Amino acid sequence: MRPDDLACLRTPGAATVTPDGSTAVVAVTRLDLDGDEYRSQLWAVPTDASAPARPLTHGHRDSAPVFSPDGRWLAFLGAESGGKPQLHLLPTGGGEARRLTDHPLGAGAPVWAPDSRRIAYTARVPEQGRYGTEEGVDPAAEPPRLITTLKYRSDGVGFTVDRRQHVFVLDLPDDEADDEVPVAEPVQVTSGDHDDTDVAWHPAGTELVFVSARHPRADRDLVSDVWACRPDGSHLRRVTESRSSCSAPTYDPDDLEGRTVYLAAQPDLGPDGLDFVGRGTVPCRVDAAGGHPQPLLDPAKHDLGHDFGRVVVAGGDLFVAVQKQGAVELLRVPLAGGEPEALVDGPYTTRGIGVGGGVVVATVAHDRSAGELLAITPGRRRLLTGFGALLQGTGRLHAMREKTATAPDGYPVHGWVTVPDGPGPHPVLLTVHGGPHSQYGWSLFDETQVYVSAGYAVLQCNPRGSSGYGEEHGRAVRERFGEVDADDVLAFLDEALQEPELDDTRVGVMGGSYGGYMTTLLVGRTQRFAAAISERAFNDPVSFVGSSDIGFFFPDQYLGTDPARVAAQSAMAGAHRITTPTLVIHSEEDWRCPLEQGTRLFVELKRRGVPSELLLFPGEGHELSRSGRPRHRLARLEHVLRWWGRWLPTTQNSSAAALPAGASAAGDEPG
Repeated sequence: MRPDDLACLRTPGAATVTPDGSTAVVAVTRLDLDGDEYRSQLWAVPTDASAPARPLTHGHRDSAPVFSPDGRWLAFLGAESGGKPQLHLLPTGGGEARRLTDHPLGAGAPVWAPDSRRIAYTARVPEQGRYGTEEGVDPAAEPPRLITTLKYRSDGVGFTVDRRQHVFVLDLPDDEADDEVPVAEPVQVTSGDHDDTDVAWHPAGTELVFVSARHPRADRDLVSDVWACRPDGSHLRRVTESRSSCSAPTYDPDDLEGRTVYLAAQPDLGPDGLDFVGRGTVPCRVDAAGGHPQPLLDPAKHDLGHDFGRVVVAGGDLFVAVQKQGAVELLRVPLAGGEPEALVDGPYTTRGIGVGGGVVVATVAHDRSAGELLAITPGRRRLLTGFGALLQGTGRLHAMREKTATAPDGYPVHGWVTVPDGPGPHPVLLTVHGGPHSQYGWSLFDETQVYVSAGYAVLQCNPRGSSGYGEEHGRAVRERFGEVDADDVLAFLDEALQEPELDDTRVGVMGGSYGGYMTTLLVGRTQRFAAAISERAFNDPVSFVGSSDIGFFFPDQYLGTDPARVAAQSAMAGAHRITTPTLVIHSEEDWRCPLEQGTRLFVELKRRGVPSELLLFPGEGHELSRSGRPRHRLARLEHVLRWWGRWLPTTQNSSAAALPAGASAAGDEPG
């Protein structure tokens, strides 16, 4: 895979399925490198695989489709070039889509009422005078912000205290109404100085449930609750009263009394509501009248992860995607009790779930596709799409190979080796994922594919602290950052280097976020690496406390509060020993691992004459490599190859060494 092959990526979201189970609709996203933007459209495909997927819409960026319960309508989000997503409505019997909303900061995903006549959603409500609500007022001319809380900003969003997210309900026009009849104004259901998310309808349409943090310690802990109110906002009540972090509430649509709310939660965050390290997120149930979430899966063994999509309830079963040793399995959990059944297992990553008419449609990725739709019925699975064919057709994708190494204390370290074509030995790139409570696994990772195509063998592993291996594995690094996890990473490297295909004399190390931390830490301890790339790193836990959007709790929970122990776990504390050539990559608007975490490392290295560069991306946050501007993602990969071409040249990557520092091979602006 070459950097410009990013344009060949096709990434489907979660599908929606017609009530009769006959058709699935999914949004598929691609990178438009020429336009420097993301494009997406809706595709429809029969679930019996009788015909290939076909484009359903041709909007600029259409997403979040959902069929109405009666099957007559498809609601979705549509955004024009440079615009915010707004609610749209498409008749399934034919016709043009109609725009329903005009929120200045955009609308959230639509959620149908059982009567198919109302839609609930969330949207951020800007404070008057900010974010373009007052014509002619430039952001730099807005009045000052007075901050009185710990939670006042979020990476990828910005300031949140002056644009809170709230629940809205929209009544649809009568069926007989034509486009000349104006759409009703949405009704804002919730308000206040807090964010309200993840709205869902009661099966009888008489109530809404949503997630919010409104308790007295909401500014100082990670607890969130399920709340309920009527569709007009009245009769507000708290459903969960616990020490949980709640999300994605829903009901069993067949239980018209709505006696039980199903949700995802970290069930117990401890007495201070902050004990999140390594805690599994699992499906739970709670009495709709109020109570504590009761796990349906063991949180010590299971984890939905951070990006699990949603909890789906249908036909007496609950469907969730669960991380498991680098895979993400689709589980069917019987509500009446009994053992969960894996509907998708093996070397796959389930990215989305849709259910309708007894048909389960899963969005499933693997190491050669960013996602395909798979229809599952009793005793049968049907592959419905071939969205990955364009990239596969380049012939530049490489298969991952599993490997398990042994740490010095005997602990197993699970990971993957991906090797270029042709005879070795190949130079090696040891890559470390972020989190740390995350996982590498069975999915198409564009970065790995680009590096392998450039002639490098890529090593990926899930050291202690990672997700997908149980709570004990995830919590093993608590107050031991850079200890057992570093042992695991190096053990995996050492064991992989025993393979004759890999060149043990030419090894580089790189990673982002926690992976950037591990990179900085390792090159401060050893000179074995030819070069390093430390990206968006968590380098200094002391300054991180006051600069990061999660700084008020993250370092304390992971590294502890004893100054001596914190210093012992700090990557920056050992930076004065680094002699390894190091490229530091950071985004100027990263509020998760703020810019100073990278610039301080660069200055430390530059002052001592260590070969080093600082690559800065304007307008980007922490998610640059995953969802940044397409041209920035392209430029980043080009610069990474340039750096490795200089310090670990290969036959395939020798030309990258000629790219001058501070320039982009794509003719982009300086990095």
